[in-house]
Amino acid sequence: MTTVLVVDDQPLVRAGLTALLTASPDCEVVGEAGDGAEAVDRARETRPEVILMDIRMPGVDGVTATRRILGDELDPEPKILMLTTFDLDEYVYEGLQAGASGFLLKEAQPASLLAAIQSVAAGDKLFAPTVTRRLIDAFVDRYRPPALPAAQEERLEPLTTREREVLSLVATGITNGDIARDLMISEGTVKTHLSRVMTKLALNSRAQAVVLAYETGLVGMPRP
Repeated sequence: MTTVLVVDDQPLVRAGLTALLTASPDCEVVGEAGDGAEAVDRARETRPEVILMDIRMPGVDGVTATRRILGDELDPEPKILMLTTFDLDEYVYEGLQAGASGFLLKEAQPASLLAAIQSVAAGDKLFAPTVTRRLIDAFVDRYRPPALPAAQEERLEPLTTREREVLSLVATGITNGDIARDLMISEGTVKTHLSRVMTKLALNSRAQAVVLAYETGLVGMPRP
């Protein structure tokens, strides 16, 4: 059973999410919070495996709360699934940089929410990669700091050719199993390469790896 902390500033939304999760045999709601500051305190107290984090909240928003929670280095570290009303939310890119494990639109079906929680709890892939890619594509150009090609290349210099291949495939949102099939290697080898990528580039989550792949130009952004 996955333990979950529900964070949303709207009492009715929070109550609805809590009721849905309580009815699921796979989830246990260990706490609720009405804003980001309270979320930080409740995360420390309850040590949830997954935090459903609303992005837009008055006072301390979801991105700031995510950054503070992950900065606490809780053991085990919670996975943060951010909830957004808009599929082009202005905070999404910052949320990825803060280390969020995935994003879900509030209009999603209940079954999708439950599946998302289990997906991020497993820790091995971003949930709903098609949504995540669309959000990244819309915001990376806007927020990417200017950098010369040489400077971009320098950030990836510690990686081997195979590690770059794995990183570029991770950025497309596919699973480790799909990467293994594409590269004709074992899934265990994919995990080893990805672990080395994370260590060499000082990354804390798969989401941050996706952002870096786009920032450095390792993965190009499709255009309409």
